[in-house]
Amino acid sequence: MAGKALFFKSLKRRIKYQLLFLVFANAYFLSFLKVIPCPILNCYSCPLATFACPIGTIQHFLAIGAFPFVVVGVLGLVGAFVGRMTCGWLCPFGFLQDLMAKLSRKKYPIPHFLTHSRFVILVVLVVCLPFVLHEHWFCKLCPAGVLEAGLPVVVVNPDIRSQIGFLFVVKIVILVGFLVWMVFSKRPFCRVACPLGAILSLFNRVSFYRIRVTERKAMFEACRKLCPVDLNIYEDPDSIHCVRALDCLKCPGLSWGKRT
Repeated sequence: MAGKALFFKSLKRRIKYQLLFLVFANAYFLSFLKVIPCPILNCYSCPLATFACPIGTIQHFLAIGAFPFVVVGVLGLVGAFVGRMTCGWLCPFGFLQDLMAKLSRKKYPIPHFLTHSRFVILVVLVVCLPFVLHEHWFCKLCPAGVLEAGLPVVVVNPDIRSQIGFLFVVKIVILVGFLVWMVFSKRPFCRVACPLGAILSLFNRVSFYRIRVTERKAMFEACRKLCPVDLNIYEDPDSIHCVRALDCLKCPGLSWGKRT
């Protein structure tokens, strides 16, 4: 019971930021900011979206044969400062996964080899195919895009409903698959499929702010239960899989601060 109370207490502060940014990232009256890429996965095509999706922006520029200087600069700046922290604190799709995980106590581990597939998706669907075929292939399949933009547009527009084809069915299957997976595993999309997470994770080992192990404690299993991506943070506080949710700071011997 004490471990369960510790878990919900650790989420309380972070969930406020996730809720606030969910609203801010989908505040229609601020849509004039859509020219600015934000380091979260929130579909540009969503009618309410405030910012541009960095992954969609990268694909767009590569498809037209240009380099996405602005989005690379934004992601580089954020990553160099806090690593992958926006995944843990601000991303609406990450927030959805945290909520879905509450629906079941039973959690199944994700095989470690699958956690590297997000880099394959980044290289193939986000970089290579858009550059070669001039099509935004990750956007075509992105479950966040289907949930935030595809489904709402189809629901409210009868003309578009009549044009639904095989690709849309595939997108729905992918979305439903991840939604179910979210219930039984911690943040599966973040861990196996998110190309934005893949980019930002490369900065975890060099970011200005980081998780520090000040004293090693024999609490591996208890702290792992706190982690939204099922990490044993004592083994590698700069892990590329860490979303910097900082729930683990409730465990002794860990702190958050400047790299020394």
